[in-house]
Amino acid sequence: MIILSIDTATDQAIVSLSREGSVVGTLENNAQKDHAAWIQMAINTLVQKHGYTMQQLQAIAVTAGPGSYTGLRVGMATAKGLCFALQIPLITINTLQVMANAAIEQYLSKAAEMPSPLCFCPMIDARRMEVFTAVYDETLQEIIAPKAMILEELSFREELNDRSLICFGNGSFKWKTVSRYPNVQFIDEKLDIAKSLAKLASHLYLSQNFANLAYAEPVYLKEFYSYIKK
Repeated sequence: MIILSIDTATDQAIVSLSREGSVVGTLENNAQKDHAAWIQMAINTLVQKHGYTMQQLQAIAVTAGPGSYTGLRVGMATAKGLCFALQIPLITINTLQVMANAAIEQYLSKAAEMPSPLCFCPMIDARRMEVFTAVYDETLQEIIAPKAMILEELSFREELNDRSLICFGNGSFKWKTVSRYPNVQFIDEKLDIAKSLAKLASHLYLSQNFANLAYAEPVYLKEFYSYIKK
């Protein structure tokens, strides 16, 4: 089970190669405006570096959104093109779910004590005080569905009823400056997105949960969003 994973949803692009759910290798690009020019060369370099050929890939996984409008189009078009050319299945995964899974594994591996009930809240910057966000429990079950949201002092208070909330992602700093939610923590450390993608993609592959190659589209959540600051 050799899967190539693509994430161009945010300012940091990642292509990673995994075998049986474990990461073999990863390449990253931190210049968001260069994702389109970088991605094809990165994929070829990654595959060759680790001794594989494109024909050995058994599926392509891609973060479908939400995130940067341009980035999502780059990632989805690349993934669909490879799947069509190689005649292999496409796996699409929500960006927020990938982030949440990474945060859950990192947090639970380090936490001496775990407050209960515990919720995880990924946030992607969507300009001004708006973010793309969702809330998951520690088993990655969805509590609040992915949506675009304008942050306020007591956001989530009514829905979560004072549950402990862990926030992270490049949009979380916005809420950190204004939040009055009583039980909130913020994770500033980098998440292992490649590892999370490998795990989720392998589960979807084994369950044969594939996207329709003809109809798969990015999940934008709002009409237009670009992370590039003018």
